[in-house]
Amino acid sequence: MADTPDPQKRPPAGVMVQIGPGIRRIIAPNPSPMTYWGTNTFVLGEGDVAVIDPGPADRTHLDAILAGLSRGERVTQILVTHAHLDHSPLATHLSDRTDAPVIAFGDARAGRSPMMDDLVARGLRSGGEGVDARFAPDICVSDGEVFDAGGLQVEAVWTPGHFSNHLSFALDNIVFTGDHVMGWASSLVSPPDGDLTAFMASCTKLAARQDHLFYPAHGDPISDPAQRLAWLIAHRTTREHDILTAMSNGHPTTIPALTRAIYTDTPPALLPAAERNVFAHLIDLSTRKIVTATPQLEANAYFLRIS
Repeated sequence: MADTPDPQKRPPAGVMVQIGPGIRRIIAPNPSPMTYWGTNTFVLGEGDVAVIDPGPADRTHLDAILAGLSRGERVTQILVTHAHLDHSPLATHLSDRTDAPVIAFGDARAGRSPMMDDLVARGLRSGGEGVDARFAPDICVSDGEVFDAGGLQVEAVWTPGHFSNHLSFALDNIVFTGDHVMGWASSLVSPPDGDLTAFMASCTKLAARQDHLFYPAHGDPISDPAQRLAWLIAHRTTREHDILTAMSNGHPTTIPALTRAIYTDTPPALLPAAERNVFAHLIDLSTRKIVTATPQLEANAYFLRIS
């Protein structure tokens, strides 16, 4: 599922609005098929405030964030969900202007599984959304760590899957979910930065929290997190079934062949992204010993269903 935003209903970029107690939002001017109406930059607290996901390296957005603050307010922390180019690059520029430290799980390689590290060592490169390879936070926080941000108590919730260093930030029963859970589309999971095994585990982890509201980094708030997480899990389970069904003839097959068999209505320009998605599933299935790869697990391997 992926929705196209109605231009008539798209909130204006560059305008700071109050969306909840102690929570403001300002949208970056970077709408696209991957970012919906643009990156949601959130501001927490009053007076001394924290900024979540400053967004792309766009000076107009930087100026709009600072201009949107109330007189006398200052940015004291900059929180980044993950190191994609539509989320993290502006953090450095905002830090330079405010002296606020950048807080995240780690750099663009942090949290990556040994299997993904091995695929990178054998030549697999990032695909899909652009990686901010230069991203280097001033402060690294770990899963479950609670810290003050904008005068509020925020919990770091490590939610790898869309990206290995992906953090969600919990404020009581509200969670800023970055790109892990969005209401308008399923999250991209593109190896080696994306990891489907981790993605599914993170969905289960968030579901167990039973929070009441999600603020994603793109699109509208999610008022029924449990329902949305159930949909995401079911969507991935259905795609796995499609892949295994396409492999049921007992013959080795390739990622392009599986993609053509499954994504029959997908425009040719989007097939490379679909192939990345299929590969993410095949890595997960290989980890669970349901599929085997010959001569080894890589994008151009031959894959065979074994169970």
